[in-house]
This record gives sequence, structure tokens and C-alpha cells, in this order.
Amino acid sequence: MTKTTMRFPVPLIPATLTRRYKRFLADVVLPDGTEITAHVANPGAMTGLAAPGSRVWLSKSDSKTRKLPYSWELVEADFGNGIELVGVNTGHPNALVGEAIAENKIPEIAGYESTRREVKYGKNSRVDFLLEGAGKPPCYVEVKNVHLMRKPGLAEFPDSVTVRGAKHLAELADVVKGGGCAVMLYLIQMTSAKKFTLARDIDPAYGKAFDLARAAGVEAIAYRCAIARDAIVVSEAVPFV
Repeated sequence: MTKTTMRFPVPLIPATLTRRYKRFLADVVLPDGTEITAHVANPGAMTGLAAPGSRVWLSKSDSKTRKLPYSWELVEADFGNGIELVGVNTGHPNALVGEAIAENKIPEIAGYESTRREVKYGKNSRVDFLLEGAGKPPCYVEVKNVHLMRKPGLAEFPDSVTVRGAKHLAELADVVKGGGCAVMLYLIQMTSAKKFTLARDIDPAYGKAFDLARAAGVEAIAYRCAIARDAIVVSEAVPFV
């Protein structure tokens, strides 16, 4: 697969994490000693990624209306193979996948003529992408960000209980039952990931919903990203285990 890249608009700013709290806030210390609060675009548990003292990387917005101009983008973590950068901003996967779809760079969902985002479907849900093309059933694609690794090389999802995620799997299963195509795409923001699996111990209900969706015909794929301080690159598919 040809790589798809998202570049950060400006050089990221290093900082030291003091604490992450209320899910969407993090206190950090900048290189000059200034203490600030950064926005955390991540509703998950961030297991293994939010230890005080961690080196993090921030972007800064020039918007005059933002209450918190800094956003937490990356963290340095060691999962057993040395320090690596991990993407923690859950707002990026959809942009990366959207670009890849537009350029037909994910073979499993390539070849469609049109792409729509945030389309209503099911029971009060919105699908991340709806792909359509002549002679093909509509393809509904949900994207999930992955940044949990408890064993070297093994990426896992979810990192916390996700009732919403289980609902999405049930909605995708209904799409297939209705004659459509449905794909669950896990985008892994960890360069060292070699395999992917479900964290069934963290959310057994999600695991059951996944099994039911797969049995109904929902396709599940996982792609790994390469992470650098200037860019995130959709790299290659990784196998499920």
C-alpha cells in the first residue's frame, strides 16, 4: 500500500506531563518552565500513556477564540522495545483514513466513486464514511483509534469500556443484513505494532458485539501508522490475532 501522510502544520512543542485529568485536560511544563493546561482530544483511558513525567509533544493553535491553544498530539512511551512516539489525538484517524480512501490506498475499501462523511444510519448513529459506486452495494466504514499496547508489538482495542463502540458494531451488522457492505477499520497510532487483537478483558461486551458483527458479515481490518514529530503516516495492514 502506498503511504498516506498527515503533516503537522507547525513544529510540535516538547513538554513534560504533570497530570492528565477530566479526560480532556492535561497539565504540562514547557521547556522554559512555564506550566500550562493543554487540551486532550482523547476520551479513552490512555493506559500506559499518561504517566507523570512523560515527554509529550504539543501543537499550538493561533485561533483567538480557543480557550486552550495547546493540544496534546504525541507521547514518548516504551512498550518493551525502546522509546517510541505514540499518537494520542483521536481526531486524526478519520482525516488520515479519509485521505487514504480518496487516493484508493486501502485496498479493502478502494474503487468507490463517492465518499460521504458523518452520514446518519441505524438508530440515531452517524457512520464515519459511506462509500458508493455503480454496481456495488453501499459500504459503511467505521474508524477506531488504537493506542493501547500491553505486550510488545501487540496493539489492542478498546482501552476502556465503550458502549458506543459496541453499538456501532451492531449497527454495522444491521447494514450487512440489509444488503450493504460494512467495514470496521482500526487505525493504530503506534509504529511498533506488529499484530492487533481485542482487549476482551477490558470490555467483554465489546468483544461479544465484535463476534456477532463478524458472524453477520462485517469486515474488520487494522492498519498501522508510523509516527514522527512532523507527521503521521498510514503505513501498512497488520494481522488480527
